[in-house]
Amino acid sequence: MRTDSSPGALPAREHLPAADAGTPVLDVVIPVYNEEKDLRPCVLRLHEHLTRTFPYAFRITIADNASADGTPQAAARLAAELPEVRCRRLESKGRGRALRSVWSASEAPVLAYMDVDLSTDLNALLPLVAPLISGHSDLAIGSRLARSSRVVRGAKREFVSRSYNLLLRGSLHARFSDAQCGFKAIRREVAQALLPLVEDTGWFFDTEMLVLAERAGLRIHEVPVDWVDDPDSTVHIVRTATEDLKGVWRIGRALATGSLPLDRLGRPFGDDPRDREIRDVPRGLARQLVGFCVVGALSTLCYLLLYGLFRQFGGSQAANALALLVSAVANTAANRRLTFGVRGRSGAVRHQAQGLVVFGIGLMLTSGSLAALNAATSSPARSTELAVLIAANLAATVLRFLLFRAWVFPEEPEPLSAAHGLGAEADGLSAEHGLGAAYAQLTPTGEHAEPAANAAYTPHAPHAPSAPSAPVIVQPYPPTTRPHPADTDARNSR
Repeated sequence: MRTDSSPGALPAREHLPAADAGTPVLDVVIPVYNEEKDLRPCVLRLHEHLTRTFPYAFRITIADNASADGTPQAAARLAAELPEVRCRRLESKGRGRALRSVWSASEAPVLAYMDVDLSTDLNALLPLVAPLISGHSDLAIGSRLARSSRVVRGAKREFVSRSYNLLLRGSLHARFSDAQCGFKAIRREVAQALLPLVEDTGWFFDTEMLVLAERAGLRIHEVPVDWVDDPDSTVHIVRTATEDLKGVWRIGRALATGSLPLDRLGRPFGDDPRDREIRDVPRGLARQLVGFCVVGALSTLCYLLLYGLFRQFGGSQAANALALLVSAVANTAANRRLTFGVRGRSGAVRHQAQGLVVFGIGLMLTSGSLAALNAATSSPARSTELAVLIAANLAATVLRFLLFRAWVFPEEPEPLSAAHGLGAEADGLSAEHGLGAAYAQLTPTGEHAEPAANAAYTPHAPHAPSAPSAPVIVQPYPPTTRPHPADTDARNSR
């Protein structure tokens, strides 16, 4: 597995500008091997379609994989006849090798490829490349397994395709639906960073590229396609499947050992919405909600099992109280460690005592619900009791989370210097000279704000200097470093 580094962090995605007529925006590669018969009608049909429907300048590149028939001569004639067509000869076979060679040398900002048989309906070509031109996505693939796709092929190929993609989902946790459809596109800067990490030169090239892109956090756009199987296809299914399995094992081992520098493929800060700081939402809230829901689901299941057990020996109120008490103790302990990250024995007794208070509130809700049910009907069915208890527990669960977060396990307030990213140096300065001096030392221009407003100082909105000062030169961040959101806001405000 290759570990050589890629050029660095990718730039932010932007919409491609309308280029000059002579500059191709799209370069469509057609890898061929001994396709003398099908090459000309394929290229002519693709050229006519792009001329009629594609709003940008384009190019068609024929990548000849060491053909031994008349394919090179047919490609040369097409290149001489059509100015948008060129051909490239490779002396070694392999679809992945052909794509790597042509994509690495192309100057077009969007690179695509399709099989020479044109099994995929060309009406999907513009939807395939549009998200790349607009800057929405990094890669785009045609999918024969999407729900709205229309596919005509034999049962054997259908079984092999679905089994292979199911294997990718189970072994490599792939989320894309179709790895081997010969209809894909990629932005050039993504290809330049990604191709040095892709080792395969054959049919597994597509899968390896997609898995690495997905693991690196790049966005993959899927387009449902209409696809008709080519009965004259020369692909050897058994040999290809064997090579694919070897590739899956190799990629899985490389990902498990961390030998691939996928962090070099990340987009800069702010291009991914997940990197943006959401105002007025406490940090860690999403993670705590997920953890609380998981613990709550397990606690509810435990509670229902205990209630059913205790109900065999007593009334509904006693069974409810005992089941809720046992599950509440376990719930508090689990949330203390797993949801709110509190470790050690310090404060454990106090937390359990506060948890019992929360338990008492939940008991009043559930007991009150049972009392209301018994008042409404003298002998309610057991299923009705359970339904009422589940509804009451849902209400108690919401209240329990709020009390846990605000009262039982409150977050420690951050120091002002840490919250604004001033660091240890600012802490020392603020203790001796006030936060104003610390901020004045850390700002590029060195201007001071009014010392009476120390509590209002913030690096996000520095006060304007009273006298002209030297221009501020903001150095760009290194390609592999993601700045803190506060730093990004400060830079943008200037």
